[in-house]
Amino acid sequence: MTEMIVLDPDSGIAPYEQLRARIAELARSGALPVGHRLPTVRGFAEELGLAANTVAKAYRALEADGVIETRGRNGTFVAAAGGAAEQRAATAAQSYAETAERLGLTREQALSLAQDALRAAYGD
Repeated sequence: MTEMIVLDPDSGIAPYEQLRARIAELARSGALPVGHRLPTVRGFAEELGLAANTVAKAYRALEADGVIETRGRNGTFVAAAGGAAEQRAATAAQSYAETAERLGLTREQALSLAQDALRAAYGD
């Protein structure tokens, strides 16, 4: 799996975030299929030349996003497609919409702000 993970030490992005983003991308694209077992934190850290805490932090973030799931001593696996991640995003979007409306923004203003945030997050 390490051949699919390339981290840039000169990037301004923290290594755990680079790792989190890359695993999420691989899972989303199907390169890491649902049910694929991920390396252990310690083993993956050794393979990548990272501290175990760095890999653990990336795994925790991926689990919170619903991309992976830990099954106790059985290991860590790519989670079923979309479900939890999409649910969290939908909840965040609903909260944003309600907040924008309470603040008196028009639908167009709220949509424009959301599009700006998405462009910034996705680098468009």
